Amino acid sequence: MPVLITGTSYSSNSPIASWMDRKQRLNYINVYAYTAPDKFVPFRPFILRVAINKSAGRVTTIRKGQICRGLNLVWDFELTVLPKEILDFLPWIVNLVEAHDKGSPLLLESPPHSFELNVSEVKLFNNAWTEKAWLLANPTIFPTRNI
Repeated sequence: MPVLITGTSYSSNSPIASWMDRKQRLNYINVYAYTAPDKFVPFRPFILRVAINKSAGRVTTIRKGQICRGLNLVWDFELTVLPKEILDFLPWIVNLVEAHDKGSPLLLESPPHSFELNVSEVKLFNNAWTEKAWLLANPTIFPTRNI
């Protein structure tokens, strides 16, 4: 599907990629630093977050002449990874978006690294952490289950 890369996101100065799904809803993805070392906390771990449709309402870019039924407010997903894991996840993220767009979770492949998945009670938000990112961010807490 055609993807438009534009401007900045809600959480950083990084570009966002957006696309229209089969139901003509606008979706978007952004990759940003969840945590990173800085002048005041130089030993803070560098951890990335991939956010899909997170904080909807901040993206308004639509191509001229494109039919849009609004932002996709039905589904969002966050994946928190280490920088060395993100490239492994790119094909999986594309597969996740395609499986969701087709409405078939059975099409989803296994992730390239194990991760902890938290699903909220309202089933509108998914938040996943790779095991290594979770352990680096929470060195005294162990994940409860891996997928």
